[in-house]
Amino acid sequence: MFALLIGLTVPRLGASKHPMLDAKTDAGKCVECHGDKTKGKSVHSAMASGCLSCHEVRVNRDITRVKLITATPLAVCLGCHADKKASAIKGKVHSPAVHECLQCHDPHTAENKNQLLKPTSGGTKKENLCLSCHSIGVDIPKGGSRHAALDMGCETCHITHKTGDPAQREFAYHLTKDTPQLCFDCHDAKDETMVKAHQNQPIAKADCLQCHDPHQSKSPKLMQTFQHNPFKNKQCDTCHQPAKDGKVVLSQKDAKSLCVTCHEEQAKQIAAAKVQHPGAAGDCTDCHNPHAGKSPGFLQPNAVAVCLVCHSDQAEQFKKKHLHQPAFEQGCATCHQPHGGDNAHLLRAKSVNALCLECHGPDANPQKLENVHLVAIFDGKVKLPEVYFDKVPILPLKYGLGHPTENHPVGDTLIPKTKTVFAMNCLTCHQPHSGNEPGMLVKDQKNNMNFCKTCHVNGLDLMDVRTGGN
Repeated sequence: MFALLIGLTVPRLGASKHPMLDAKTDAGKCVECHGDKTKGKSVHSAMASGCLSCHEVRVNRDITRVKLITATPLAVCLGCHADKKASAIKGKVHSPAVHECLQCHDPHTAENKNQLLKPTSGGTKKENLCLSCHSIGVDIPKGGSRHAALDMGCETCHITHKTGDPAQREFAYHLTKDTPQLCFDCHDAKDETMVKAHQNQPIAKADCLQCHDPHQSKSPKLMQTFQHNPFKNKQCDTCHQPAKDGKVVLSQKDAKSLCVTCHEEQAKQIAAAKVQHPGAAGDCTDCHNPHAGKSPGFLQPNAVAVCLVCHSDQAEQFKKKHLHQPAFEQGCATCHQPHGGDNAHLLRAKSVNALCLECHGPDANPQKLENVHLVAIFDGKVKLPEVYFDKVPILPLKYGLGHPTENHPVGDTLIPKTKTVFAMNCLTCHQPHSGNEPGMLVKDQKNNMNFCKTCHVNGLDLMDVRTGGN
């Protein structure tokens, strides 16, 4: 009874008709109510095409809804900005641009150029759009250093949507140009202070990033995380003589002769390896920077590209959609022995499965190196970032069974019907470096029953295994 009285005393609100339901009304009518979407320092050029270029109005009884003309905001954006479609770009795409334009841009208007939600300068997340995801230049440790260029804004050095060959640093990091040209836009190689700081060694053609981190460092002068002992302790005369005619002069006849005075064990490994690496037979500085680097071993230009200089076939693998993290983020030496070894393909383990299960197996046991924020695998021979295993899938294997389904073997198995051994390992199903489908399945096949039928021709009898479907 009380509910009935309420219904009688409260008048029913009449449904108002949305102006866009009138066939004679154009998109300009929207601005009468939504004028705030057309004002600001940076207005999206699409606004000139009218609201209905991106939106549609739907009415269901008494409810009026304004929706996008596509299922997702990204699809709307790509209607005009097709050149930003990640799947069509051969290169490293800035992560937000892959799925969500609105993570950085306002679709209508903003106080910043390109309708950015916030400026790209400033030292806090509240001020700087880039710091919403990146922690560059924030929380510098005591005794560390921060590049003053950060205060000029991230766009001083970066173009967010710049893409190209991902093996080239310019495109991998969306730089306006590669170093040292980028650095010399602000720093003069002939400046007396610069020359003195580098002990009169020629630096005009040097790669600044071999020694310096462009953003921040736990050390003074933006020194890279990992530094060669003589360089770190300013013992330059251990390896160098005074420069002559603007050229570097070593204290030995060549780089390799110089390196083996301290690293004789590596020279012996290269010479005695059962499986030799031809690339290790040249000068050490073909692969290693003698001063510093972002990773242990000071690989140059970085731990991935150092191998692609010779292994151009693997550079092609870089173009696929799904990249194996150790191969294309950490470096080939995660799985391969660069100086030579005893195993085929210079693998760090005797078998493929032993190699893969070092990270993906249930017994994976990375050792934490607290003082340098790294973890070590392969008996300490490979060092990786401490967060590396945060994204590594661990397989629930037991007695060599359990992937991709319960009781499925991952190694050689006996075929019950024929009593013969079916040889298999991780590479039976997966590509080791990259793939165009999730899981990097062989021949870039999709993860469906057709792939399973490569071996299991008879879906009603999974014990009937036939190589190649024969």
